[in-house]
Amino acid sequence: MTLPSGAAVICLGSSGLETAERLSASLPDAAVHGLARRVTADAAFDDTMEHLATLFAAGVPIIGVCAAGILIRAVAPLLDNKLTEGPVVAVSEDGASAVPLLGGHHGANTLARHCAEVLGGAAAITTAGDVRFSAALDAMPVGWGVADPAIAKDVMAAMLAGEAVALEVETGDASWLTESDLPFGAEGNKTVRVTDRVVSDDGAMVLHPPVLTVGVGCERDCAVDELVDLVRSTLAGAGLAEAAVACVTSIDLKADELAVIAVSEALGVPLAFFNASRLEAETPRLANPSDIVFAEVGCHGVSEASALAAAGDDGELIVAKAKSKRATCAIARAPLGIDPAAQGRPHGHLTLVGLGPGDAALRTPQASRAIAGASDVVGYDYYLDLAGPLMRGKARHDFPLGEETERCRAALELAGQGKKVALLCSGDPGIYAMASLVFELLDLEDTPAWRGVGIDVVPGVSALQIASARAGAPFGHDFCAISLSDLLTPREVVLQRVKAAAEGDFAIAFYNPVSRRRRDLLEMARLTLLEHRPGDTPVLIGRLLGREGEAMTHVTLDNLAVDDVDMMSVVLVGSSTTRRINHLGKPAVYTPRGYARKRET
Repeated sequence: MTLPSGAAVICLGSSGLETAERLSASLPDAAVHGLARRVTADAAFDDTMEHLATLFAAGVPIIGVCAAGILIRAVAPLLDNKLTEGPVVAVSEDGASAVPLLGGHHGANTLARHCAEVLGGAAAITTAGDVRFSAALDAMPVGWGVADPAIAKDVMAAMLAGEAVALEVETGDASWLTESDLPFGAEGNKTVRVTDRVVSDDGAMVLHPPVLTVGVGCERDCAVDELVDLVRSTLAGAGLAEAAVACVTSIDLKADELAVIAVSEALGVPLAFFNASRLEAETPRLANPSDIVFAEVGCHGVSEASALAAAGDDGELIVAKAKSKRATCAIARAPLGIDPAAQGRPHGHLTLVGLGPGDAALRTPQASRAIAGASDVVGYDYYLDLAGPLMRGKARHDFPLGEETERCRAALELAGQGKKVALLCSGDPGIYAMASLVFELLDLEDTPAWRGVGIDVVPGVSALQIASARAGAPFGHDFCAISLSDLLTPREVVLQRVKAAAEGDFAIAFYNPVSRRRRDLLEMARLTLLEHRPGDTPVLIGRLLGREGEAMTHVTLDNLAVDDVDMMSVVLVGSSTTRRINHLGKPAVYTPRGYARKRET
C-alpha cells in the first residue's frame, strides 16, 4: 500500500522532536505538530486532546511520538466506523516501537512499518492477517470493490488456519494479490475471484477491479431516471458489475447536465469530461460514428468516444452505444485498470466552509473534513491561517479584506476547472458571509464553466451563537440579526429594520456595530430601541469570541456606549422580557420562552 500523504507527526516535548522530524522528512507532505509551550514545529497547538480530535475528525493520518494512551483517549469519543476511520500510529520517543492503533488496513500498518524502517525500530503489527502475510483482502487498492465484504473475514480466517484458497484472475491488475505471500493455490475449499462481471453466489469472494468506464450522452435536460436506468440496465444486460466501474465519462458540454451527474452519484464513482477534439481522436475506434453528432458537438460520438478515451489506447469497447429515447451509453474496458484522476477534466466542486469563531474546538468535524479533502483553499488570508495544519499540502489562494466578490469568483473559477475547492468563511457561511454572494454570482453571471460545479455549504458556529452561549440564553425566544454596516445596505433600510425589530420586541444581535468611520448607527439603534423597551434591558458585548483575547461585557441599554464597541464585536440586546440573574457569582442572561404561562395553564 502507498504511504498516506499529509500525515501529522505529533510531538509533545523536546525529547521526541528529533524522532518526529526524521519521520516527517521521510513522509509525503507530512508536518511536525508541536505542543506550543514545549516545541517549535511546523504547526503549533495548545490543547493536545482537542488538536488530536480535530485532526482525526478531518481524516488526517496521525503519528504520535508519545504514549499510546494519549492518542486513544483523544480519539475514542469519535470512533464510529472502522471502514472509514483514518490511520493512527503511536511511536515511542526513542523510535524503538511503532504501534498502529487504528486504521490498520487503511494505512496505519504501512505507516508503522515505514516508521520502524526509518528509525531502526520494530513495528508492532497486531492484525492477524498482517502478522502472517504481506497483504490483506480487506485492504484493497483504491478503486477496487467487493461483492460481499463479509466474506473477506472468512477467507482470511481460512488462510490463517492453513486451508487451501484458490485465486482466479479474469481481468485487471491483481499483482497486489499474485505477488503477495498470501497462500493461494490452483484449487481450494474457498475461492477469491477477480472479475468485472456479476457472479452468482457460489461462495467465492468476488473482487471487482476498476477496469470499466461508462460513457454517457444525452439531450439537454434529459430526465435523471432515464439515463440512470439506461446505464444500470446496460451494465446488467452485459453481466457487468457496477463495482467494477472506475468512472463515468462524457463530453465537457455535459458538465452541468443533472442526469450525467446523477449517474456518477448512483454508481458512487468520479466523473471525467473530455473536450470535442479529444473525443474526435477516438473516431477510428467507434462502433457507431455519427455525422449528426459531429454537426451538433464537433465529434463523431460522445458515449463510445468518452468511454474509450478513459480506457486508454489498450482499452476496448465492450458494449457499443445503447440508446433510450433521449440518452446513450457505452462501456469500455481497460485491461489493467483505470485511474479516474488521470482522465480528462474532473467534476469540480466548491464547498463553502464555516470555520466558526476560529477556535478549532468550535469547528465542526464536517468543516475540518471539507478543508482536508480540498485541493485548493480560498479565503481572506486571516481565515486561511485559522485553518492551521489542515492547510498543509493545499494550494492556497489568499485575498485581502474587502475583495469578497473576487474571492468568490476565484473559488468558482477553480471549481470550474475541475478542482476540489474549499472557500473559508468565519462563523457560518450563510450568515453575513460568502454563501449568499456565491449564489448571487451564479444567478447574475452566466459563466458556462460554473454551471456544472457542485456546491455544498458546511455550517459553522456564528458569533451570535457563541455570544449567546457565553451569556446564558438571551435568544431563548424570538430573535433576529441586523448588520449595522451601511456599505452594502442603505442606512435608511438599516434603521427601518431596527425600528421593525424594536416594535416586534425581538432580541437582536447587531453585527458590524461600528467601524472606524461609522460611529453613529449603533447610537441611533439604541435610541430607537429605548422607545420600545426599558433602559435596564440586558445588553452583551462579545469581542474576539472564540479567539485569543475573548471578552464578554455586560451592560444595559441605558449605558451602552459606542466607545465600548469595536469592529471585532457583536452586540446582543435583549427583548423587553429578557432578564439578567446572578448565578455562582456570575451574571447570566436569559429570555423566557413562555413556560411559566404554560405551567399556570
